[in-house]
Amino acid sequence: MKPKAVLFDCDGVLVDSEPTVHRLLAYRLSEAGLSVTPAQVSGMFLGGTIAGLAGHAKTLGAAIGEGWVEEIYAEMNTALADTVEIPGARALVMDLLAAKIPLAVCSNGPVAKMEVTLGATGMWHALEGHLFSAHVHATPKPAPDLYLMAAERLGVTPDQCLVVEDSANGARAARAAGMPCLALALPENADAVRAEGATVISTLDAVRRAVLG
Repeated sequence: MKPKAVLFDCDGVLVDSEPTVHRLLAYRLSEAGLSVTPAQVSGMFLGGTIAGLAGHAKTLGAAIGEGWVEEIYAEMNTALADTVEIPGARALVMDLLAAKIPLAVCSNGPVAKMEVTLGATGMWHALEGHLFSAHVHATPKPAPDLYLMAAERLGVTPDQCLVVEDSANGARAARAAGMPCLALALPENADAVRAEGATVISTLDAVRRAVLG
C-alpha cells in the first residue's frame, strides 16, 4: 500500500544544515571548556535539541550559563543563511504538493530556524503552513507527539504516513508513532537507525518511488 501522506524531518532530510551547526556547536562547547570535534558533536546532538545538548554538556563539565541556548540559536540562524538543500529535496516537495499528497515537516528545531534554512533553499513559501516544531507544538523526538499531531492535522492514520528521517531519535519517534520510516542515515549512524526499525536509503529518490511510483 502506498503512503497517503509524507512527514519529513527538516535538518539532514530537506536541508544540509547539520555540518554548519555541528561546527558552531563544537566551537562554542570548546569555549565553555568541553573540547569536542564536530564529529563528536554529531554523535551527541543528531536528532536532539540544543537544550538537550546543553544539559548533557553540563554533566560533562561544560561551563554553560543562562541564555546559552538562545545565543546559540541566534548565531545559528546567521550561520545558516547559506544552507543548501539535500539533493532532490525541493523537486520532491514540489512534486508531492502538485500531486496533492498531504505532507508536513516535523522538526525538533524552532520555526525561525526552519524559516532560515528552508528560505535559503527556496522551500519556505511552499512549506509554510506545513510546519510542526517541537518548540511550539509538542514534546521533542524521540517522543512520537510531533508525528502523531501532524497525522491528525492532515486527516490520515499513522499507518498511512511515511516518515523521512536521518537520525535514530527520529526513527524511534516514527516507530513509536506506528509509522514506517525511510532514513537518509550517514554510515556512522546507519546501524543505530536500522535498530529503530527504519529502512536506510541513500537518496530521496527512494521516497519518490515509494509515494509517486
